[in-house]
Amino acid sequence: MSTIVALVFFAICLLGVGIGFAFGVAGMIGLWMSGLPIEMMASKMMFAVNSFPLLAIPFFMLAGELMVRGGIVTVAINFANTLIGRVRGSIGHVTVVSGLGLASVSGAAVADAAALGGALMKPLGDNYNKPFGAALIAATGNLGPILPPSTAMIVYATIAGPTLSLPALFIGGVLPAFLIAGLMMLYVYLAARRRNFPLTGAPFNMSEVVRVGFRSLPVLMIPVIVIGGIMGGVFTATEGGAIAVVLALLLGFFFTRELKLSDLPECLINAAIATGVVAVIIAFASTVTFIFSIDHVPDMLRAIIEGMTSDPTMFLVLIFLMLVIIGMFMESTAAYVMLVPIFAPMALSYGIEPLHFALVFILTLIVGMLTPPVGVLLFVMMSISNLKMGPIVREVWPYLVIQFGVTLAVLFLPDVFLFLPRLAGY
Repeated sequence: MSTIVALVFFAICLLGVGIGFAFGVAGMIGLWMSGLPIEMMASKMMFAVNSFPLLAIPFFMLAGELMVRGGIVTVAINFANTLIGRVRGSIGHVTVVSGLGLASVSGAAVADAAALGGALMKPLGDNYNKPFGAALIAATGNLGPILPPSTAMIVYATIAGPTLSLPALFIGGVLPAFLIAGLMMLYVYLAARRRNFPLTGAPFNMSEVVRVGFRSLPVLMIPVIVIGGIMGGVFTATEGGAIAVVLALLLGFFFTRELKLSDLPECLINAAIATGVVAVIIAFASTVTFIFSIDHVPDMLRAIIEGMTSDPTMFLVLIFLMLVIIGMFMESTAAYVMLVPIFAPMALSYGIEPLHFALVFILTLIVGMLTPPVGVLLFVMMSISNLKMGPIVREVWPYLVIQFGVTLAVLFLPDVFLFLPRLAGY
């Protein structure tokens, strides 16, 4: 039965139907084949999305929209440009640093890439070249779901249940995010020297950095307040998302003064659409996951993998390789909903720390958003830059090597990357 459900799902996806609705049709067929009432789908969908932590997603999506529309992102970009100064690849460095700042509020790869593309695609294309700029922005967008408050981590923690702490997962994403950002900036510098990209921007000036930094201080305090509050246990991720929205509104209306009341409907609609995409996938996929569970798919997979290896590290390597392939063809949220209930308990049986497994799982699928043939970030940048996929893919491979390399480092060096969560008491 599960085989037929899976085949139906992939066949419908190949027809171009949205992945959420493909889950819905496959789930209905699974219920019919198992003799269960179709009405059960409604209750499964309701319970799948009836989750307080998931409310953080629309709040952070809306905060990101308000920051872009209110010119808050531009303030952060200007500060990054002043801070970095006149170095090789400076616009690329500004892109990465700005991506870190935006990621610390929005937590979504597509939204971050779209915002950065709108602001930085033209200067990157004019001073360097368009494929290089498009690939860099796409890769930088991936910092969104790695650095807290990551929507991917919220989804994973909600599905994984009480075995995993969301604040611990947030803290666990900090070191990989900054390591990836640092290595990307190193590559940008080396590529700029090798290709002889022109120097841009004004020379470093401490007085200018202080002046612009003081002007940008209210904007820079948003991630400090939101992320600090969540990690410190002052408020939950959902409450942090609501606070981020309030701060973005206040700064947009009274600090930058670029946000207008007329902008709010479009911001709300965009945030609702982005949230609805995630919610529909989670809701419909819950029925498919239920079909797999009553068909004992987790037990069968456990028996197969345990027959292949009893070593926890080899188990993680197998999961990594499987997720690399899945990430090339499947949307990451769908993969979380389908696979976390199967493999998270299996990782526990291997004695793997839930936080370690979650970081490997999430990082691998996030990098999948950058891999052809269906990497969603590639399509976002194709739309913004008016380029075909080929030129972008040729420039994106170094960033894939960096991000997969950091993921493997997390896999093989858990004590290093779990140091911060353990230091925080998790």
